[in-house]
Amino acid sequence: QATLRRDSVCLAATSCLTPPASEKPAAMSLTKEDDIQKMLVCKTHLGTRNCNHQMKRYVFRRTADGIHIIHLGKTWEKVMVAARAIVTIENPMDVIVASQRPYGSRAVLKFSQYTGAHPMAGRWMPGTLTNQITTKFLEPRLMIVTDPRTDSQAIKEASYASIPVIALVDTDSPLQNVDIAIPSNNKGKESIALLYWLLAREVLYLRGTISRGMDWEVMVDSFFWRDPEEIMRQDEDQQEFQGETWAAPKQQDDWSAPAAGESWADASAGAGDGSWDAPNTGAAEDWSAPAAGGEGQQW
Repeated sequence: QATLRRDSVCLAATSCLTPPASEKPAAMSLTKEDDIQKMLVCKTHLGTRNCNHQMKRYVFRRTADGIHIIHLGKTWEKVMVAARAIVTIENPMDVIVASQRPYGSRAVLKFSQYTGAHPMAGRWMPGTLTNQITTKFLEPRLMIVTDPRTDSQAIKEASYASIPVIALVDTDSPLQNVDIAIPSNNKGKESIALLYWLLAREVLYLRGTISRGMDWEVMVDSFFWRDPEEIMRQDEDQQEFQGETWAAPKQQDDWSAPAAGESWADASAGAGDGSWDAPNTGAAEDWSAPAAGGEGQQW
């Protein structure tokens, strides 16, 4: 029964991939060019120097440095296939999204928030799909993983329970027990976030939650992984910026203008003000004369 259930999901996804000819250009290729441009910006096409023999079909070419370039047209088509496989599951909580890679943890949580899937970001608990004694035992109908190499334990348990697996695979990723492989750069935080964003948007399109005629208001930036230390530094900088008191700039003094109530040209008009250039009109002081009242004082 488990094998039949696994085959039924794959067949349903394949049948959903071939809509009528009249609906295909409007439904599937409406955002293809923009999506591929986003993939180029997020470096989804950059693979690794090594290439698995099963991944050669998805490689477009190889650069002079030896890096394999992934065919983004096939990546986009595989995203559409994976979205149609997810839509065939009636209960969204029967879909598990796992990621032990830190760069995919935030994208997994955001994808589950908008699609209703069950997120498992971080360490995979062994026996989640095989040990019925554990309290966290689950029986999903579909699993999505970020990297087949780091999530190998989850894929192995899914193969024991005959659960279909959707995986983001790089050029050097093993494809054993992977049913739907999405060729992409699964080592960059921008690439992982973009693919989960595209997958969530297409699932919402197929469910009828949002219309294809209008853009999804959720930005790709919300799926990006952020370093907790960097967030703390930004918060501290923002608090310091808000705590500073900015004094108003002082008005510059005009040294060429005369002060109020004071005229240097008419210095003699002031009471008690003398002129330094005018001769002394008072009696001449004799510094050799004895002080007043001090005739009997001798030095």
